[in-house]
Amino acid sequence: MFLRAALRGGNWNNGSNARSGMILNLNNEPTNRNNNIGVRAALIIARRRMLKGILPEQTPKEFRSSLIAKYEKQRRRASSEPTFSAISMEAYVKRINNIYEKVYSFENIYLAYTKAKQNKRYREDVLTFTDNLEANLITIQNELIWKMYSPGRYREFIVYEPKKRIIQAPSFKDRVVHHALCNVIEPIFDARFIYDSYACRKGKGTHAGVERIIYFLRKLARSLPRTYCLKADISSYFPSIDHTVLKTLLRKKVSCEDTLWFIDTIIDGTSCGSARGIPIGALTSQLFANIYLNELDTFVKHDLRAKHYVRYVDDFIILSDSKEELWEHLGEIEIFLQDKLKLSLNHKTGIFPATLGIDFLGYRIWKDKLLLRKANIHRSKRRLRKLRVLHEKGEVKFEKLRSSVASWQGQCKFSKSYSAMQRVIDFAGLSEVFR
Repeated sequence: MFLRAALRGGNWNNGSNARSGMILNLNNEPTNRNNNIGVRAALIIARRRMLKGILPEQTPKEFRSSLIAKYEKQRRRASSEPTFSAISMEAYVKRINNIYEKVYSFENIYLAYTKAKQNKRYREDVLTFTDNLEANLITIQNELIWKMYSPGRYREFIVYEPKKRIIQAPSFKDRVVHHALCNVIEPIFDARFIYDSYACRKGKGTHAGVERIIYFLRKLARSLPRTYCLKADISSYFPSIDHTVLKTLLRKKVSCEDTLWFIDTIIDGTSCGSARGIPIGALTSQLFANIYLNELDTFVKHDLRAKHYVRYVDDFIILSDSKEELWEHLGEIEIFLQDKLKLSLNHKTGIFPATLGIDFLGYRIWKDKLLLRKANIHRSKRRLRKLRVLHEKGEVKFEKLRSSVASWQGQCKFSKSYSAMQRVIDFAGLSEVFR
């Protein structure tokens, strides 16, 4: 009777026709007035409800609850292989072929050279390469065409800020080769990444990630009494990347055998015989790192259905109003990382109220406040003072000192930390130069 009445037309809140037998009145109060619906509108509504699988006696809310319960039951039944897992989805993604000619084209290699020399054109290795530019570019092209390319030795050095890391920097020739590869395959993979992945992508970055977290916090604060944060960090991420898993993930999108040979050559040439680890200082490592953890992104967004999720390289956060839900997410993420990606979380992972502030991407973040990390302030004091001393000795050019100060000022202005900005500049003895 409900559907038959709806097909004859009616009124959502009609005063004069509320008691007519041929008219649908969903409020059934003669005194209420609102918008009219006719036969066509009622027919569309009824058809949509039937197509969505909503029974006449079911409300949309009841239908949604039953659907969620159905998928939860299926997911628990197949916990070892989720029904809508990030891995199984890739079977339906179109694979790209015949792109190797784009990689070794002379135009692409020259473009790679121009990108590789940016802000480095006066370095000795760049000047040496540029002295015989055309011959060097043709050599690279021929090595790629005839598959004779092999990576050179990486220059290793150690950085201690913010923590001790071993950096492996490729030679300038290898940097050109890496740019040539990324020019072609990076747009292919970047189109698959989720919106809230902010590392090493155009239009993203630390500031965009911080702004996204603030947006999430304010959105949740409008409708929820309390917000909790799951903050996690992957242990020794770059040294722990498994080459076999990485190559498998790359083959899910690229089917060009020549391009895959080129990619495998770069991956295998950085490990010194080991089957794990990629160098931190290489351009290709940034792309490979995003491809590797895109599986985690897809798992969190599609399987766990976490709406408020942000990742930057190996650090990520999830926001929710339920602490119990976050603990469940954490357990499933740990299992997924170990089983699928052969990674693990470190001891810094934890769950806490968002009112304590979220320490992420160099800032302490609240919904209505943004502060610089104290560790960043102390580190900047030491770094700028050291650069000032080296500049006075003639070991550092003024352009490098000026760019470092500008970087610090930009970081402070983003969080409106003007007093901290001036304190650091005064401490470094640069107040007379940079006012």
